[in-house]
Amino acid sequence: MSWSLWYDPIMISRTIAFFLTLACTAMATETPDYKVLLQDGKFEVREYPALTLVRTASGDGDFMRLFSYISGGNEAEQKIAMTAPVLMKHEGEGTGMSFIVPKDVAAKKVPAPKDSAVTMDELPAGRFAVYQYWGGRNEANEQEALSKLRAWVDKRRLEVEGDPMFGYYDPPWIPPFMRRNEVMLHVDGTQP
Repeated sequence: MSWSLWYDPIMISRTIAFFLTLACTAMATETPDYKVLLQDGKFEVREYPALTLVRTASGDGDFMRLFSYISGGNEAEQKIAMTAPVLMKHEGEGTGMSFIVPKDVAAKKVPAPKDSAVTMDELPAGRFAVYQYWGGRNEANEQEALSKLRAWVDKRRLEVEGDPMFGYYDPPWIPPFMRRNEVMLHVDGTQP
């Protein structure tokens, strides 16, 4: 096979443009507001307002249940914009998944879910120690990121409250090496 088939500048340009378009689309998604109180490389302490969540803890088909809710599978049959990140929290032997309700919808009456496995919840305002990392969603990446965050939190002598939460910002069609992820630990509000 000739080199010209492997090195096609037009194909390379189109591929780069495709991935940049995907990345820009993902960046246009609403994310929650927060205030950075402390920054140290990839580590931050952030203060978040209360967030309205739609969540499920069934462990099976969680994403599609939540996606159905925002696609009109709610009592008002209202379509609701997707936000980022998708939040994952390990609860006992299962995993709970949550979507953050957009600010404009949360400011009004949030429609009730039709699916009994989907519930409304609120993440209370608070401070979170956060570590940002890149890569695919898998247990090895999660554990490595959580270990780094726990070591940083211990070094800073921050008091942790509750279980870790993982935030996934990008859709599955974004290549794993381009996916932005975060692990978060709720910390005592009197610090840093």
